[in-house]
Amino acid sequence: MSHPIEILIVEDNPGDVRLTVEALRDAKVLNHLNAVGDGVEAMAFLRRQGKYTDAPRPDLILLDLNLPKKDGREVLAEVKSDDDLKRIPVVILTTSKAEEDILRTYNLHANCYITKPVDLDQFITVVKSIEDFWFTIVKLPNGAK
Repeated sequence: MSHPIEILIVEDNPGDVRLTVEALRDAKVLNHLNAVGDGVEAMAFLRRQGKYTDAPRPDLILLDLNLPKKDGREVLAEVKSDDDLKRIPVVILTTSKAEEDILRTYNLHANCYITKPVDLDQFITVVKSIEDFWFTIVKLPNGAK
């Protein structure tokens, strides 16, 4: 792939954002990361509204469920019901292990659901495995418009 992979991280915990960025920075794959801290900002970014008019279209969204203003379930529902956005893969990356969250997000067409490990090394391993899977193994549509 000649252009960098665009990744949008939707996460309200700055520590988790930093860890994710660091794990992806060490990667073999050239990537460009943007992070937003709540669901309202995520939708503005994806729809290129307000301060995000020049935002790149993500190739992958890493989405936390428990977000301020608009939670990840609402963001997921909006993304997957929008004809312009629905083909962007959404990986749920959350602390929730609740079966109802897992079921609900898959019903909303999440592409996968991953529970964040508490252990730092495991967290980094998980992020790297997301990257390996989505950018080495999976074939993504170009520009997915």
